[in-house]
Amino acid sequence: MNLPELIGFSSSLLIGVSLGLIGGGGSILTLPVLVYLLGIDPTLSTSYSLFIVGVTSLVGALDYIRKGLVDYKAAAIFVVPSLLAVYFTRSFLLPAIPVHIELFAGFAVSRKIAIMVFFAIFMLAAAFSMIRDAKPEKEAASSELCYNALVLAAGGIVIGLITGIVGAGGGFLIIPTLVLLAKIPMKTAVGTSLLIIAIKSLVGFTGDDIDINVDWKFLLVFSSLSVMGIFLGTYLSGYVRAALLKRIFGWTIFVMSIGIMVRELLLDTRN
Repeated sequence: MNLPELIGFSSSLLIGVSLGLIGGGGSILTLPVLVYLLGIDPTLSTSYSLFIVGVTSLVGALDYIRKGLVDYKAAAIFVVPSLLAVYFTRSFLLPAIPVHIELFAGFAVSRKIAIMVFFAIFMLAAAFSMIRDAKPEKEAASSELCYNALVLAAGGIVIGLITGIVGAGGGFLIIPTLVLLAKIPMKTAVGTSLLIIAIKSLVGFTGDDIDINVDWKFLLVFSSLSVMGIFLGTYLSGYVRAALLKRIFGWTIFVMSIGIMVRELLLDTRN
């Protein structure tokens, strides 16, 4: 095992730790790890990411379910349109993206570069969200819970499209939606988000072409390490301030997203 592979497998623990600590961020790390450290094709990596994130989030969600920190009504309102969007994207939209995409004035990019640049933009949005919201959360009283079903459903569609394209669960978009629109307390929003991510990621994975060369041994090993990480992250969450962690992680993701865009666009101009 060479150094990039060693770092890549070690990063699987960090993916789970992030999900366990702050209910998101693991999916942001998965695609760059698979593509840049383990050398897996970006399109196949989005499928692998859906499986890894789905399994890890499901394990985390089960712990929140045991503690009674999941809002099933909000999850149902959000997840149904999100599932439809993920399935449509993985089954029809993603395969329809041409190998080379013509943009303007004869400038074209490959599908690989387009996926990674789109993912970098998604990372930027997540980074700004984390940095801006890196402050202590105020819990909402359960009596204030209410649901705008249309808005939650619309959010599910948008995040489902993003999940389908880049294989990221979108936890940093789901959690603010649940907290701001459904008035769900932060801890319950994290548990609900993990359940939503698990369902739509795993369904998105099953919607992929089953004939692709899936390395199940690799997937199970990587996912097992990520699951170990989420247990560690859940344990550490009682000792680490979420606000500080969000800020640090947000700036890390910001730097990574800039690096991905520079790398991909420079590679494109060279080719």
